[in-house]
Amino acid sequence: MHDNNSGHNKSERYLMRAGKQDRGPVEFKSRPAGRQGGVMSIAVGNVICVPPTMTICDGVETMTREGFRRLPIADAGSRKLRGIITVSDIVDFMGGGDRHNLVKNKHQGNFLSAINESLRSIMTENVMTLQTSDDIDDAVDIIVGKRHGGVPIIDGDEHVVGIVTEYDLLKSLSIEQSQLTVEDVMSYSPRVTYPDCSIAEVARQMNKYHFRRLPVVSDDVLFGIITATDIMTYVGSGEVFRSMQTGDVAEVTARPIRSIISGNLQTTTPDKDIHEIAREMIQKQIGAFPVTEDARLIGMITEYDLVKALALR
Repeated sequence: MHDNNSGHNKSERYLMRAGKQDRGPVEFKSRPAGRQGGVMSIAVGNVICVPPTMTICDGVETMTREGFRRLPIADAGSRKLRGIITVSDIVDFMGGGDRHNLVKNKHQGNFLSAINESLRSIMTENVMTLQTSDDIDDAVDIIVGKRHGGVPIIDGDEHVVGIVTEYDLLKSLSIEQSQLTVEDVMSYSPRVTYPDCSIAEVARQMNKYHFRRLPVVSDDVLFGIITATDIMTYVGSGEVFRSMQTGDVAEVTARPIRSIISGNLQTTTPDKDIHEIAREMIQKQIGAFPVTEDARLIGMITEYDLVKALALR
């Protein structure tokens, strides 16, 4: 990130302070409270799957067009699950981690060449799955307990028949009773980045700290939020190709994140009831809200935070 800007240091000092009550998130029990119901009752059926031979370029375009954060990879005929690709894998490929070695080493930095490799080359093969006979609690165990954003559902022949995500759990659990507010479950003093930070640096930060989003601040003021989906959309929408001249990955990822941040900035406050913010996330299909107080960023609340709070009481 940009170390030569004195405003950044000031912002970081502010953001290292804890919230107004100087307390961390509420601790929850390690098991759900006996929730009944089959996982298929909340899952999405008729899942779009793509073959492992599809190019990375076409896979990312599919995810962007459909608004997916994860895409099961399956045999074209049988729909037998072979792997999965997630938005975090795309960030990894763009410069965040090991998958970037495909670009840097095998293709000597040639982005155009690397993105036409097959999905097989960057997909996760050992996929954690659910069975059609599993319960909602089993989905909670994986999504909350193992921090997976979504889980494919397979039948006895390992054919993909559905998928359940944090969003699906949130819709199901938002009717649960709770007296908690945003400040009880949010993450305090989030790691931040800056508008002129490059896509490459943000990708590295997301991969290193296992984040899907980072608040963006400028002169102590919340500028926006950059998400893994923004980086994926930069590729999947074709924007990455419109300004390309050399095709080198360094050119592709040198752009400042201010140029790819999407949507209007929406925030919440620490005193808001978690049911209210859950409804907003569902209605607006937003995965996280920055939490502000007196126009200053003090935390973040995500789908994961809400699912955990509502499920593990």
